[in-house]
Amino acid sequence: MSEQAQNNIVVEATGLTKIFRDFWNRPKARAVNGIDFTVKAGQVFGLLGPNGSGKSTTVKMILGLLYPSRGVLKVFGEDPQNVEIKSRIGYLPEETYLYRYLTAMETLDFYGALFGLSPKMRRERSEQLLNMVGLAHAFNRRIGEFSKGMARRIGLAQALVNDPDLVILDEPTSGLDPIGCREVKDVIRLLASRGKTVILCSHLLADVQDVCDDMVVLYGGKIRAEGTLHDILREEETTRMEVPTLSGETQKELRSWLIAHGVDESQIKLGNPVRNLEEFFLEVVKQAREQSVDTAGVQAGGEIPKYLIASEDGKALLDALRRPSEPEQVAAKPMEPEQPKVDVNKLEALGAAHEAPKQDETPEEDDQAAKEAREKANKKLSDLLK
Repeated sequence: MSEQAQNNIVVEATGLTKIFRDFWNRPKARAVNGIDFTVKAGQVFGLLGPNGSGKSTTVKMILGLLYPSRGVLKVFGEDPQNVEIKSRIGYLPEETYLYRYLTAMETLDFYGALFGLSPKMRRERSEQLLNMVGLAHAFNRRIGEFSKGMARRIGLAQALVNDPDLVILDEPTSGLDPIGCREVKDVIRLLASRGKTVILCSHLLADVQDVCDDMVVLYGGKIRAEGTLHDILREEETTRMEVPTLSGETQKELRSWLIAHGVDESQIKLGNPVRNLEEFFLEVVKQAREQSVDTAGVQAGGEIPKYLIASEDGKALLDALRRPSEPEQVAAKPMEPEQPKVDVNKLEALGAAHEAPKQDETPEEDDQAAKEAREKANKKLSDLLK
């Protein structure tokens, strides 16, 4: 293998095996059983399989949290136990483990400090990431008060605070609404476009299909299927053609022509394509936002942080990744203070109570009239305030 190709490899596993043993050192479970795979720079790699297939064990070995029982595993060409490579990795675990009594801003500042970022850089990145994941309005709330979806969003933000070269996401869209899922997928595609490497573990296969380049399917600790997504999912026995809506007569003629050319009539399916449910949902939300419908829920994420985009080309690519049906990001309207309602009749009554005395009255009468007017006004004011 050439040096350039070797430098392009981020994760390389050969005969990777992990055996869990009991107290007496007897084999209890073979979680990973001799698997081989390679993850290259700029790749979105899907690690799939049912529960107990060995996905989490493999991820923990890549992170250096578990030692392989046998085989070779290299991350950036180094042993995963090497502490120096940790600064190049971002990790979002399946369950969000964060300090409940820290606020969202304090949480990102804490993780930024672990990576040795300066206070100024921590502040800037924290603000940008909170805006990206739609939590800018909740920067001062404690993590313990967050819903599961909000906790996943802050978890994604902490995984990106160090601008990692390798991002490992374990069920990143779990607990997120469809808007959040789309935003996470946009971030994944943007990271890959910058040469970052993403390893994605998810049971939501539609999300994997949208973003992954290569994938492996594990079962019983072994790889049961692998390859590029296009090669795995392509059906070579079927041809699909999409055209504008055809009239009934044209469809009859087309069916007759296909049958005449040897196509089995039972295999011919004519009909209208079905819209993607995610696209339909996002279109409904977009229309609601255009009508300025208020919501107390999580707001749409804001712009991707500049340090993640790195160039104007990255911003242009992000715009190209977004589908036409994606709702535009609408800035939250500031809440205007509620204006007190004015009772015109009460104002007129108060004004009449304070009318000046007539000019033809004597000074003594003037003082007496002013006194009576004040008493009358105070009485009316007391009645109005009851």
